[in-house]
Amino acid sequence: MRSSSISKSAMWILMGLLILGLGGFSVTNFSGGISRIGVVGDTEISVTEYSRALRAEVNAATAETGAPVSFAQAEAQGMPQRVLSRLVAQAALEDETARMGISVGDETLARQIKEIPGFQGVDGAFDRAGYSYALERAGLSEAEFEKDVRDETAGTLVQGAVISGVSTPAAYTDTLLSYIAEERSVTYAALTRADLTTGLPVPTDADLEAFYQANLPSFTTPEVKRITYAWMTPAMIIDDVEVSQDALREAYDARLDEFQKPERRLAERLVFPDAEAADAARAKVDSGEAGFDDLVAERGLSLQDVDLGDVEKSDLGGAGDAVFAVTAGDVVGPEQTDLGPALFRVNAVLQAQNTSFEEAEPQLRDELAGDRAARVVEGAIEAINDLLAGGATIEELADETQMEIGTVDWHPALKEGIAAYGDFRSAAQAVQDGDFPEVKTLDDGGIFALRLDEIVEPTVQPMEDVQQEVAAAWAQDALIEALRAQAEPAVEAIRGGASFEEQGLVSKTAEGLTRQGFQEGTPPGFIPALFDMDEGDVATLAGDERLFIYRLDEIALPDADPDTADGEYAQIRQTLRDSAANDIAQDLYQALANDIRARSGITLDQQAINAVHANFQ
Repeated sequence: MRSSSISKSAMWILMGLLILGLGGFSVTNFSGGISRIGVVGDTEISVTEYSRALRAEVNAATAETGAPVSFAQAEAQGMPQRVLSRLVAQAALEDETARMGISVGDETLARQIKEIPGFQGVDGAFDRAGYSYALERAGLSEAEFEKDVRDETAGTLVQGAVISGVSTPAAYTDTLLSYIAEERSVTYAALTRADLTTGLPVPTDADLEAFYQANLPSFTTPEVKRITYAWMTPAMIIDDVEVSQDALREAYDARLDEFQKPERRLAERLVFPDAEAADAARAKVDSGEAGFDDLVAERGLSLQDVDLGDVEKSDLGGAGDAVFAVTAGDVVGPEQTDLGPALFRVNAVLQAQNTSFEEAEPQLRDELAGDRAARVVEGAIEAINDLLAGGATIEELADETQMEIGTVDWHPALKEGIAAYGDFRSAAQAVQDGDFPEVKTLDDGGIFALRLDEIVEPTVQPMEDVQQEVAAAWAQDALIEALRAQAEPAVEAIRGGASFEEQGLVSKTAEGLTRQGFQEGTPPGFIPALFDMDEGDVATLAGDERLFIYRLDEIALPDADPDTADGEYAQIRQTLRDSAANDIAQDLYQALANDIRARSGITLDQQAINAVHANFQ
């Protein structure tokens, strides 16, 4: 059963890749009649197969990021190498199955193809015409596609024989569980400048110079890319966009329900089978014997079951007048409804909203102008790309368009101005010297193009330029050292068994901290430091102008017995077991693929691979 499951999963992966390729992409115009990019043993990897798989990878990255991924970016992320590696492994497995004489019958092949949703009609049945059309669009003949499916299915039989039944040793799982789920309890206190009983020394010039020399990396600028960019966002041009009164009035009328809302109620309705039951329930409410919540519970319902939400008087039919005559918290009824007699409870009164055109006009103008500005920006992309293709520089775009020019010394930590946009940061990360500028989009509807001017290497800033920063860092270091010296007697006493309170320290306790945990108000290294300690250890840790004294009170290990562990640990153990088994299975499969490749031999045609890549430029 395990082998069958793996075979079917692998088949679906293949189908997914093929369906992704149905968008019409194909490789054409390869010189010299190149048909394959390589061979593993006797099994070919075709040009079409490689191009389709690479296109699917690029499309998946585009869908994930929400922005087009260029081939340069794809190369920088290693996509061609990943796709080629996957196809080589697949070809190796197919070659091995062919050598072993393993195949699948026509009946199995037909069943698998008919189960593919992309080949099914609206009634869920296999659509023969749709099948042929989809393969035609993908540039595949039925024979080619069915051979692919047959080879992949046969390959998974071998793969399944290798990786099925893989299990994880209990000792391995328990070790991982102990590491992840181990908990620690701690008592800690923080000392600040206000707790210091002595003054801080005044640094001399020699002190500052020595500190500066000892901490040069802290005063070194990062490597930066000096980038010139042009950009335009809807907000930049919104003031230049004209919106007519007719358009504003039309928008107001179209959204009249939003601006003109009658009085409403947030109400609940509890329906009864007959008037007698409804009257009895009402009597319980009037006598104080039961509240509305109690009545709902007696009927085996929840408040969600009886919630009507936001209703207008007309929504309630004949009960509308009674419900709208009371205030929040009142129970009304019994009132006759289409479902039978019912009690109503009013939870809130929502007053009528009457926003005039004049009151709504500023909001409508901003929205319409913003929408039109976004369309103007979008409509400018083609013209700007034409200018760039015609040789226009980034600077010249400002003369020809509404784009604004800027420069930035970009590095990964910069997130101000245009660098606040993830799309810009991704492009800045990928840009190389000599790259051709092209228009890219921002998540607010804006656009930009950029050029790398130079890469500025890290530079140590002269002492005179960072003197204030050096003095501030020295003072913080001096404060921590003074606090540490003052706290040493208290630390030794706590190590000897004294309490924090006996040492005049205001302490806090935290229990159940894990390696992935977080303790508010503590420095970043606090949790890792706890897991390097033994029970009862006392240590200090410097924070932001604070010194922390902390004692590890208890180490709690998870229950290693699957039969007695609580639900959370049992779930973690199962997740670890499954994950580790999957990793082992993948390692076994990779070892198999490597062995097959070593025995069969691999030949790759770099010219054909380059030809495929050229189609992506």
